[in-house]
Amino acid sequence: MLEAFWLGCPSSMASSTQGSSGPSAKHTSVAFLKTHKTASSTVQNILFRFAERNNLTVALPITTCDHQFCYPRPFSAHFVHPHTTPPDIITNHLRFSRAELRRLMPNNTSYITILREPGAMFESLFTYYNQYCLSFKRVPNGSLETFLDNPWSYYRPEEKDSMYARNTLTFDLGGDKDRPFSEALVYAKRFAAELERVFSLVMIAEYFDESLVLLRRLLSWDLDDVLYVSLNMRTPDSKSSLSSENKAKIRAWNTIDSVLYDYFNASLWRQLRELGLSCVEREVQLLRKSRDRLVRRCFGGHLPPLRSAAQIANKELRPWQPSSKVAIVGYDLPVNMTPKGHLPPPDECLKMIMPEVQYTRLLLRSESLRYRKRFPLQSSQQTSRTVGQVRAHKESPALSLNPQPSETMSRSTKGALRLSQ
Repeated sequence: MLEAFWLGCPSSMASSTQGSSGPSAKHTSVAFLKTHKTASSTVQNILFRFAERNNLTVALPITTCDHQFCYPRPFSAHFVHPHTTPPDIITNHLRFSRAELRRLMPNNTSYITILREPGAMFESLFTYYNQYCLSFKRVPNGSLETFLDNPWSYYRPEEKDSMYARNTLTFDLGGDKDRPFSEALVYAKRFAAELERVFSLVMIAEYFDESLVLLRRLLSWDLDDVLYVSLNMRTPDSKSSLSSENKAKIRAWNTIDSVLYDYFNASLWRQLRELGLSCVEREVQLLRKSRDRLVRRCFGGHLPPLRSAAQIANKELRPWQPSSKVAIVGYDLPVNMTPKGHLPPPDECLKMIMPEVQYTRLLLRSESLRYRKRFPLQSSQQTSRTVGQVRAHKESPALSLNPQPSETMSRSTKGALRLSQ
């Protein structure tokens, strides 16, 4: 069925490498810029599982950076654990630096990221980080409406974690989140054009499955390579509905993010129309049916029930809870899940629903073991040398469009605080 699909639908971005006989060899060099609160944890899980199935190396952070590449500092190749080099894929949170990633990744690397509608994203950021981002924490009664009425009463650009309170996408992408309002529109358009030259695909969270159609074709992957279940979700009662007035205020406060979203949302739909919307819809339906079949094989018909962290018995499946004011749910794996017939291996099913921190830790263990077997005398020396380099590393601007100094991360907030989507 899938072969017929390839023959019946035109290729889009992969046209130069796609022949009439079917998809070309899979592209395995991928840098995914994992943005915050954009469904990026789900994309990361897809990439983690693809890497394991194809025996690829995933760049992972050194232990002093925890599970992120010392975010919010601009990315440096020194932040990469030496046992995970040279990498094929990089996908953990980092602040984008094209120069540093080009030093690390193969020349044929495809750069990908994902954006989300600014209103929904900012509401999620405000709820998720309200106990850690001081710009949010000082707001009376934790009210988003109060913050939006006069954000400058609470926002301090120089504070730790201020990147969660304004133009977070811009910051993650290496840009200047605090460009003066009078310059913001011109800057945002120029920044968007620069990003478009770097990134082969900018996914849109609101059109996640359609974005996966383009991702699969860009990388010449099989449909099975992009199957997923959603991760790092909030309970419905943790979400606030936004009035049209508050959505407008959010867009005005996050002007640069709003321009980026509109620019790349339009770009996404141009690519989808070039492919053919009816063709895209057929592949989306095929993807969803294939995902449902995988869920049935893995979990006996339905996804495991969503539970709060305290209710999940398997600690490897417990998502981090940012505060008592927001509940992040995970999957409670059935105790009677056993392989039979053509079921995927149990660990593959487990990894589909494994949170970011646990999966990162698991990959680092397996890649370190592989490295030590290959280079038994070098591993301990290289690890200590790299940690020393990070301590001595001086930060530098991430992109030419970014004039602001980088922000540093307090050790007291190290760890689970940074787990986000």
